[in-house]
Amino acid sequence: MASYVAPVRDIRFALDAIADLPKLLSLPAFAHVDSPTVDDLLREYGRFCEEVFAPLNRSGDLMTSTHDPVSGVVTTAPGFVDAYKQYLDAGWNAVPFDPDHGGGGFPWVINLAMQEMMNSANLGFALGPLLTQGAIDALTHLGTEEQQETYLRKMVSGEWTGTMNLTEPQAGSDVGALTAKAVPADDGTWRIFGQKIFITYGEHDMTSNIVHLVLARTPGGPAGTKGISLFIVPKFLLDDDGNPGVANDVRCVSIEHKLGIKASPTCVMAYGDTGEGAVGYLLGQEFQGMRGMFIMMNNARLSVGVQGLSIAERAYQDAAQYALERVQGRPIGGQLGDTIIGHPDVRRMLLTMRSQIEAVRGVTYLNANLLDVAKHDSDADVRQNAQELADILTPISKGWGTDLGVEIASLAVQVYGGMGFIEETGVAQHYRDARILPIYEGTNGIQALDLVGRKLGLRGGAAFAQMLDSVEASAAELASADLGQMADGLSCAVGSIRKTATAIGTSEQVAVMSGATAFLRAVSNTVGGWMMARQALAARAALAAGDDSDGYYQAKLVTAQFFYEQILVTVDGLCQQTLAGSEAVMALRPDQFASR
Repeated sequence: MASYVAPVRDIRFALDAIADLPKLLSLPAFAHVDSPTVDDLLREYGRFCEEVFAPLNRSGDLMTSTHDPVSGVVTTAPGFVDAYKQYLDAGWNAVPFDPDHGGGGFPWVINLAMQEMMNSANLGFALGPLLTQGAIDALTHLGTEEQQETYLRKMVSGEWTGTMNLTEPQAGSDVGALTAKAVPADDGTWRIFGQKIFITYGEHDMTSNIVHLVLARTPGGPAGTKGISLFIVPKFLLDDDGNPGVANDVRCVSIEHKLGIKASPTCVMAYGDTGEGAVGYLLGQEFQGMRGMFIMMNNARLSVGVQGLSIAERAYQDAAQYALERVQGRPIGGQLGDTIIGHPDVRRMLLTMRSQIEAVRGVTYLNANLLDVAKHDSDADVRQNAQELADILTPISKGWGTDLGVEIASLAVQVYGGMGFIEETGVAQHYRDARILPIYEGTNGIQALDLVGRKLGLRGGAAFAQMLDSVEASAAELASADLGQMADGLSCAVGSIRKTATAIGTSEQVAVMSGATAFLRAVSNTVGGWMMARQALAARAALAAGDDSDGYYQAKLVTAQFFYEQILVTVDGLCQQTLAGSEAVMALRPDQFASR
């Protein structure tokens, strides 16, 4: 396995060429952040990830978190506690958050770039800070002033971590089926009873307290999702000075034994097992728990899309290094002793990986940039348009990013050949780690339904059409830059998407649901083509302006060309799949799916 190298130059290129970081930094909210500061931060954080997090990735997979069933204590993998301390001491966790709560006030898109590097270096470790960010977001939007003063500063610094407690054994994605309950107490607090599963870092030994955000039902509430409320349930109740005091009635009863991300403790949490109930504090209004859940989920969905990007990048680095070193066969036009990088099919796999990594990086970074603009721009119309486009891109970031994380990790195994199937090489870990990504924080089938069921109809369809107008504008720029073949390909893809979106609007529901996943990929590939258009235009401008002695910008043009020739051309076929209807999908009786 190759040592991880933080792709700082590629990250900075995407920030400038696609996410338009220079324009973002001109907003008053980011007056304290300039380009040299961003450069220094990315370089130093990249070094930190390479030296502190990455060496623990393989060992964490082998020597996983452990659980004591008597005490409920979870001990993280060797080295994790010290690495987390170094992370806190350097102040990295606080970079993107509100300065009023001790944060650095940097743009969220910078935080996303940092997330990419952390997840590439060590996905199992990075999950803890990721879940804390979602909890911080919910507290920031819904918390009372007292709740924010009590919890946010410690969570922003990373001194305390946070969790999302949503899923129950009988209620997976169907949140409305959950049964955990909250009973009001005489002192204005609540007592929480129930069990939650799949709670990432629900228990661990890296911080002095854990702030659980728990969905539960209150007495007399309506059935389904309308009867759900959200509660703050700390691991330790706080004393009069705001420090962790007595233990709350919350306990980890087990941790899951998983296919991948083995270092991350995925906990089964029990609330109120002693009979008294865990003390909880209502976050937001009663029966508004779904609002809090979606705040956390939307934060997490973009970040999980970045996890897909991160695993893909790490797997690509390993595969490329192996291809440069492995001697096998005789490439066409080569000689015995040449490495497998000379074989056309190996190059095809590597370019498939690399071109899609660059496209997904563009999509996720643009997505984060739009969230920054939607929050901080002074023009209300600009904020609304940015939020709408961010909403459309979120299921693409999550769905496409994580699907490609799995596909690209699989290609890395293929590049290694038989050695990729051997655990000692380490590349199989990326494949195992990646497999959860299309599942959690809303399966990718849910992302597809979100795109066709909600995002396609934003502002009566005008928001989606406006995005396609922007894609076509980039196609026109390609034509003007003497990149006519790419321009034609992008315009053709947009045309297919427009026709398909119109047809979806007149299709019956089961047919739409049957074709939703194909449509998500079609739109994703088209948006990816948009990102690669912006990449190609930026690379062409850089080539015209100066030196390219290392071939960096020429390589950007090649990966864009490859994406158009091999990936974008699939859009029309995917649109045909989208509109194929539900006849075959729904034709078999349930018993006909059984073993024959």
